[in-house]
Amino acid sequence: MKKLLNWIIPAVFGIGLWFIPTPEGLTPQSWHLFAIFVATIVGFITQPLPIGGVSIIVITVAALTGTLKIGEAISGFANSAIWLIVGAFLFSRGFIKTGLGKRIAYNLIAAFGSSSLRLAYALALSDLILAPATPSNTARVGGVIMPITTSLAKAFGSEPQDGPRKIGSFLMQSIYQVNTITSAMFQTSMAGNTLVAALALQSFGIGITWGDWAMAAIVPGIIALIIMPYFIYKVYPPEITDAREAQQMIKEELKGLGKMSFQEWVMLGVFVLALVLWATSQFTKIDATTVAFLGISILLATSVLVWDDVKSEKGAWDTLVWMGTLMGFAGFLSKLDFIKWATVLVGGYIPEGSWIIAFVIAVLINTYSHYVFASLTAHISAMFVAFSAIAISAGAPPMLTLLMIAFTSNLCMSLTHYAAGPSPVIFNTGYVPQNTWWKLGFFASVINLIIFMGLGSVWMKAIGMW
Repeated sequence: MKKLLNWIIPAVFGIGLWFIPTPEGLTPQSWHLFAIFVATIVGFITQPLPIGGVSIIVITVAALTGTLKIGEAISGFANSAIWLIVGAFLFSRGFIKTGLGKRIAYNLIAAFGSSSLRLAYALALSDLILAPATPSNTARVGGVIMPITTSLAKAFGSEPQDGPRKIGSFLMQSIYQVNTITSAMFQTSMAGNTLVAALALQSFGIGITWGDWAMAAIVPGIIALIIMPYFIYKVYPPEITDAREAQQMIKEELKGLGKMSFQEWVMLGVFVLALVLWATSQFTKIDATTVAFLGISILLATSVLVWDDVKSEKGAWDTLVWMGTLMGFAGFLSKLDFIKWATVLVGGYIPEGSWIIAFVIAVLINTYSHYVFASLTAHISAMFVAFSAIAISAGAPPMLTLLMIAFTSNLCMSLTHYAAGPSPVIFNTGYVPQNTWWKLGFFASVINLIIFMGLGSVWMKAIGMW
């Protein structure tokens, strides 16, 4: 019955909108495309099929109904932003395959993890270092950070059913809330962030480069990363505070890894090269996707990655399908003037001179509406353009609005144990009860909003971004 409802609900939305008379100022084509787009988003939420499967079906519907020609329906697959994410997914595979990600984390823990709080900061720093080249925050946590954290907790005798509060509960909640922040800090640290950049360009004509995103997020992000582990340490403290025993265990593990291999050195060199070129694109004029392809070419040429690695990176190709579909549809909604029409319509209900109120309301609703979402991607697809349009139409600075909605479309992940891919990965370890997770998540969201909306807005003003 539930499976059937998952099919019926998006169909009802799509068919219902399709047969509503076309509003004045729009063409039937633009209204019908909007109906299909809404059905797509609802399908992403209910997931009668994986979202890649939903995407194939709605492309077919758009073509068969004559709403878009098939070439137009799949035009989003040519968007370079998608291929940037594909490249970053392959970077992520290189980190895990070579063991470089684990080595980085082990070195940081060996150097700084003498107490439980310092251990949390070492894990946070590991996540931050890996984030720019790991668009799957689930892979970042599940493939590198969480296995190390689990080993550390068990070294102290902290098991989910026996002594979770010794240190395991604190560390698990810390790495989760840290991952929430790092996911917001880079255009390539969460798969949906590149969708944000593409929607900003298609819907509002504003380009957000990798460097723009990183520059805007770096100050509030670093401050949030400093505050969050300490906050959790105070409100959800571990029983064990001295971590030197686990630190010694990690040092032994590090010795077992031996010297860095050729593959690790190449991976490190490619990572540094990509970061430098991404951060200096305004000077080099090299597109971010070109940089990603350069890195992948080096990894393939040196056999750090082989072609089977590329073929088996399911996350990259799944992202290519659903993101390409959304970008194609969103692009034609803009070309058919639907976005312009909707912005004017929404703007008519907002009094002039009250952009700050509209901006704050848009950001808050965007954040807390995530209680009804189980995917950051679905959230961005459904909410980003709408809430950005509300604030911008009221006179809010466009770049401030777009980036703040983008940041909070990641930060909302703090709220629940089903909010995003990393949530069930960490929740299912059993260290943190659901009611505790929700309580800590709400307070974490408030802290992040204060830092990003308050200090972040001031920082963006200081560097001339609005």
